[in-house]
Amino acid sequence: LKKHGAKKVIAYATHPVLSGGAAARVMNSELDELVVTNTIALGKESADCKKIRQLSAAELLAETIRRISCEDSVSSLFMD
Repeated sequence: LKKHGAKKVIAYATHPVLSGGAAARVMNSELDELVVTNTIALGKESADCKKIRQLSAAELLAETIRRISCEDSVSSLFMD
C-alpha cells in the first residue's frame, strides 16, 4: 500500500489470535499500527510490541448485554 502512495497503514482485528511469531512479523512489516480488542489476552511479546495497540471491548459488551436483557435494540449500537 505504501508503494502505491499510502502515508500510513493501520490494520484492525476484533478477535486477535496472535500466536507464534506474530508480534515479530507485525513489528517487521510495513504496518504502522495494528489495533486489536482485548477479547483474547495478548501474550507478552504482543503486549510489548510498539506497533500493537489493544482497546477494551468491555463497555460495548456490557451495553450489549444490558440492551438484550432490557429488550432494547442492539443494532443501534453499530449504526452511525
